[in-house]
Amino acid sequence: MSKVIKVGMADLNICKSPDIITTIGLGSCIGLTFYDPITKIGGLVHYMLPDSTQMRNNTNIAKFADTGIDALLRKVLMAGANRNRLVAKIAGGAKMFQVSGGSNVGNVGERNAMAAKMKLRALGIRLAAEDTGLNFGRTVELHCETGEFYIKAIGKPVKII
Repeated sequence: MSKVIKVGMADLNICKSPDIITTIGLGSCIGLTFYDPITKIGGLVHYMLPDSTQMRNNTNIAKFADTGIDALLRKVLMAGANRNRLVAKIAGGAKMFQVSGGSNVGNVGERNAMAAKMKLRALGIRLAAEDTGLNFGRTVELHCETGEFYIKAIGKPVKII
């Protein structure tokens, strides 16, 4: 019997087969997963902002791409995942609000997706698939039995990457 592990906003956790790990409400936020297909260990971070160094109050490491991805990596490796086999997938990074002018506020989703790609490149971990951008929220589930990443959005068919 599999259980569903919920990850909140600015939160992270790991799971093992046959369990499923999920997060809801990915707008401009990114849900990034790591998955080891041999040990069937996975993890998910739901981060809100690209860079902790731009903030004074940055004590919640899961809130930011740079610190949250590192923390998730440590956690899946401690659980027994092999770094060389890890596969990463991302979803979210939507542009939820139209902002007039050249403001960067409306681009936080795009910057969040970019931050994930830069961090993964720096870590040498392959980004296997992504479902980012556009203007709608997403709910995601990583199925640790198969490594399939389910993306659900209101009014759209379920997407599996």
